[in-house]
Amino acid sequence: MSGLLRALPLAALVGAVACATPTVVARWEPGPAGEPGPRFNASGPHAADFGAADGYPKGTRTTFYDVGTSVGSHSHLDEIFPGRLVHRAEAASRLARAPEPRITWRLEGEERTLNAYLARQPATGLLIARGDTILVERYQYARTDRDRFTSWSMAKTVTSMLIGIAIAEGFIRSVDDPAAAYVPELAGTEYGRTSLRHLLQMSSGVRFREDYSAGSSDIARLVLATYLRRGTGGVSAVTPFNQRLAPPGRRFSYSSAETQVLGLVLRAATGRPLAEYLEAKIWQPMGAEADATWLVDNSGQEAAFCCLNAVLRDYARLGLLLAQGGAWRGRQLIPAAWVIEATTVPEGQPYLGAVTATLGYGYQTWIGPLDTVADDRRLFLLWGVRGQRIYVDPRSRLVMVHTAVHLESVDTDALGEADALWAGVVNQLGR
Repeated sequence: MSGLLRALPLAALVGAVACATPTVVARWEPGPAGEPGPRFNASGPHAADFGAADGYPKGTRTTFYDVGTSVGSHSHLDEIFPGRLVHRAEAASRLARAPEPRITWRLEGEERTLNAYLARQPATGLLIARGDTILVERYQYARTDRDRFTSWSMAKTVTSMLIGIAIAEGFIRSVDDPAAAYVPELAGTEYGRTSLRHLLQMSSGVRFREDYSAGSSDIARLVLATYLRRGTGGVSAVTPFNQRLAPPGRRFSYSSAETQVLGLVLRAATGRPLAEYLEAKIWQPMGAEADATWLVDNSGQEAAFCCLNAVLRDYARLGLLLAQGGAWRGRQLIPAAWVIEATTVPEGQPYLGAVTATLGYGYQTWIGPLDTVADDRRLFLLWGVRGQRIYVDPRSRLVMVHTAVHLESVDTDALGEADALWAGVVNQLGR
């Protein structure tokens, strides 16, 4: 049984690590004397449980999701599973730096600080940028600015943006086309009959159980069939999910299989692997400084619902690209209208307005948090399990990249504190 499936019962994960907040003495090593730059901490909360004594091992295909290997695996996942390279730009786009500001916010009646946040939360990397300037760049657990951190489901938003580009280039005619119009092997299936719009909005109505606490859930089956490489991959990874519970476009139900179908559509429509299309249309044009990777299944199809791996500053460039409406240094990489459509709750579909207590949903993109700032502004985020997030505020062009190894796939308390940090960043720096 895979490490993922053994790790999915979250009680076992939580029980493996002490619940009390540890005392952490952080030694934040600065960059070159007198110059703003990344700051590094060799330790972090619960470092011993994450394998500090062994140099934070990355684990194997059967142990990568375990607590003791999660720091290592989440920054070396493409050394455990095969992936396709997304080549960096010939010349990296410049990101300026400024001295780190003192960021404070209030939560539960207490003033919070960045150092205190990192002493409590198992964040592996944290970067805050505004415009083209990095304000904060921190790494814990001996991670560095050369490590490629895994995205998990943050890749879903990337898949959505590639769909928008493919429509603009004429490879895809309309979001109202059914998936089978591009992937004939899906003809006669429920996903094949579903429009790209409803796949983008996670509202296909097709039964899919995205339950990370059950090893027999549909998400576990999809993972086995894709990057865990226990099957042939390709279309066969999604065809087992073929029971319609509701008409499309009536209700939200989070489903990684719907993103995988979109990935199959992209590959068929463009005639190019997703990693290659990403490289040509976004990664190199935005001046990525490092190669990225995207994990693939046994057919060579990328796991479109997850598993992009990149350095923190390139995630920041991606967030800044979205904050600027898909434009980068005077060049429109993603259609501006698509970025707006993807990050706005559509009229006439109120069920997408509050799919969680604080978040709405657009095209493979979370909208909000809805309760973090006093004024009315469009905020959105990319979200992957265990604390991977890119928060975006287009109004002030603020971005916060947050990578982590939360003990639970969805830790509502830890995510709530990350949201509060983001609110403090927007309120303090986004005016």
